[in-house]
Parts: sequence; C-alpha cells; structure tokens
Amino acid sequence: MTYFLIVSQLLLLGFSYSWGSNKAKRLALSHTIRPKSQPHHHGLYVLISGLIPAFVFLSIVSSFERPITNYFIWNKLPIEFRTSHLDSRNILYTKIENFSVGAISSESIGSEILSAAELLNNIKSITPFYKYLTSFLLMSLGVFYGVKKINVSFKAREKLEKLLKLFLMFSAFIAIFTTLGIFLSLIFETVRFFKFIPVSDFIFGLNWQPQIAIRADQVASEGAFGIVPLLFGTGLICLIAMLVAAPLGLMSAIYLSEYASLRFRSYAKPLLEILAGIPTVVYGFFASLVVGPLVKNFALGLGLEVGSESALAAGSVMGIMIIPFISSLSDDVINAVPQTLRDASYALGATKSETIRKVVFPAALPGIIGSLLLAVSRAIGETMIVVMAAGLIAKITINPLESVTTATVQIVTTLVGDQEFNSPKTLSAFALGLFLFLTTLFLNFVSYRVVQKYKEQYE
Repeated sequence: MTYFLIVSQLLLLGFSYSWGSNKAKRLALSHTIRPKSQPHHHGLYVLISGLIPAFVFLSIVSSFERPITNYFIWNKLPIEFRTSHLDSRNILYTKIENFSVGAISSESIGSEILSAAELLNNIKSITPFYKYLTSFLLMSLGVFYGVKKINVSFKAREKLEKLLKLFLMFSAFIAIFTTLGIFLSLIFETVRFFKFIPVSDFIFGLNWQPQIAIRADQVASEGAFGIVPLLFGTGLICLIAMLVAAPLGLMSAIYLSEYASLRFRSYAKPLLEILAGIPTVVYGFFASLVVGPLVKNFALGLGLEVGSESALAAGSVMGIMIIPFISSLSDDVINAVPQTLRDASYALGATKSETIRKVVFPAALPGIIGSLLLAVSRAIGETMIVVMAAGLIAKITINPLESVTTATVQIVTTLVGDQEFNSPKTLSAFALGLFLFLTTLFLNFVSYRVVQKYKEQYE
C-alpha cells in the first residue's frame, strides 16, 4: 500500500502540470486579454504548489520520526532501563533494533526487550502508510490551490522566479551551514582531545604512536600524538604527486588547446579524463603491484636500500591520478582566453610559443592556479593509495624511497575497530581533521590572494 501511495504522488505531480497548463490554454482561448504568463508557467506553478507542502511535511516527519519512536520504545521499558547509563541504553536499543529485524534470536534477550521490539515493528509497519497518506492529501490540497489561483491576470512566471530565488538561497545556506557544522563538530571533538593531550605536544611532537594511548602502563601525552611525522609524510607525498601532475597536466592542457587539431582533441581529452574516473583502490593496486616493485628494482640497481613500500611509488601514482584535474580545468581556462588577444600578439610579430608564454598563460593564470589548488587538495585527501603503496609508519624523513604515512591514513586507522569514543586515540582523528581543514582553508586564502594580484595586473 505504501508503494501505491508513492506512485500515486508521482502520477499526481505529472497530472498537476498537465492540469494547470491545459487550464491556462483554455483561459487564453476564451479571453481577449493576453495572459500574464505562458501555459507551462502555470503548469509548473501547480506542480510546485503540490510538491512544497508534501516535501515540507516529509522533511519534518523524517527529522522527528526517530526521536518520537524512541520515546514510545523507552516508555515501554521498565524504569531501571530508562535510568541506566547512556552506554547501557545504547547497547539495549541496539539489541531491540537487531531483534526487530531478525538479527538475533529471542533466546538471548529478555521479555522487556521482546515487547519493545514488537512495539518497534508495529511502529515501523504503520508509520510509512500514514506518512505517505498524509503527504498525498497535502499534495492534493496544494494542487487544488494552485489550479484555483490560475486566471488570466495571474503572474505565474513571477511566482516561479521568486520560488526559484528562495530555493537557490536555501541551497546556499545549506552549503554554508554544512561547512559550519563540519567545522564546529571538529572543534568540539578537538577540544575534548586537547583535554588529554597538550596542544604543544600535538603540534610540535616528533612521535606518532596513538596505540600508546590505550595501554594502561603508558602515558598518552609523552609525544605519542605528535603531528610532525604526519606532516612530513603528507607533504612529501603531495610534493612528489605535484611534481608529476603539474608539468604533465599543464603541458597536456597547452598542447590540447593550442597545438592539437580539433579531431585529435575530441578523442584525447575524454581519454585523458578517464583517469579521474578510475577508483582509487585500482590506483592502489597498480602502485603496490607494479610501480612499487619497479621503484625497488631501480633503487637496488643503483645500490640503494629500499622496501616494497615507498613515498615515491605512492606519490608517482597519485600524480598520475590527479593529472586530469589539472589538464581538464587548465584546458578549459586557456580556451576561454579571447582569440583577439592571440591575434593581437601575432600582429605584433610574436611567435606562437611567445604568445602562449606572455599572453595566453598570464590571462589564464587565475584559473590554472585554481586547478593546481584542486589537485593539491585531492592529493592531501587521498588515502587508499598511501595505505597500499606507502605504508602506515609515521616517520620524519624527506627520503622518497622510505615508507611514510599521511594524516588521512591515520584518521582512518584511529577510527577502525571497536574502540571507546572518549579515548585520546579516537579523538585524535578529529584533531587531524581540523588541522587538514585549516590547512585547506589557508591554501584557499593564499590562492585567492594570488589570483587577485595577477587579475589586477592583467586588467
């Protein structure tokens, strides 16, 4: 029955558009006054009039459905369960949910959990029907309201434009509040982390061994959470990746935009952009099975000692992965430079290479810097390639042949497994996340200033 209501809502939306546009057409034919809006504007207005109340209702219900369900479930349990510790209540509710879906048997739970699980199943069985039935009724009322508003003098297009403006504003606020929520969540958990570990030990510490924090005979603040080794590893791998990706990406963008024929460009650019669609785990396999052994054999041939995991292997493959981010965006920016600038340069006697270096490249520099920044951010956030090709050992080194690790890899490793969420080891992941967030913010600010500087010089 629930699926029938969902399908009915979709059919009602399609019917509402047709109803509204047909009514507007009939009014246009029966009146000598020209309507203020086109028929499809009226149809869209009716469709949105039905969609908005149903969407608002479903959003509100989805937000409060879980708390309301929990309220009824906890009232079903005895008072000693409701007044227990938070962790015990979470474990109890997990048992109730697992039994309700058949994940555990009734032999391992008590009668209180059994009755609560039955109530949960009853709520889950009836809630969707009434939820979608109410939304269908609200949608129907909205459609009738929209149809009733249609007349010759009704300005449906202006109403739609106002709704679109509100929607765009809402989308912008969602993006802003999401960023703010991420930042505040990182701040909150990082403050909890610094109650265990001094800030100075985290920023200037030379040792990263978070597993020390969960051993009873060790002190967690003895340099075990120093971020310096992770900075060296992250910076080294990002540097190698950019040394590979930046020249190859920029040169390929210049060739495709300035030298290649349209036929070759139509084939080469999509093939190059395929690199961006390959899963990172595939790059990780390639780095560990192909590039890593090649680097090792090459280093051994030169008499150097190197393991199967190295920053050079991970950084090289990561550079190949981020080439499309630089080449595709830089190519689009270079193509956006007006042809009149090139023609003026040629008219003054400049060669093609001189025109590219002294006219096209400076004009496209802000966009090129943006592509490089995107590539750096992508390299900083990469995890899988580092895990499979560079290892998990945090050390202070600038030797590309040694095994290193990055901050993102340590965020994953500290959160893996069954651990308490109030331990320094787990909370250190949020401190690392906040540091990466601030680092990216700083890079964005620097790039913005550079772009503004060259933009002013060019203008």
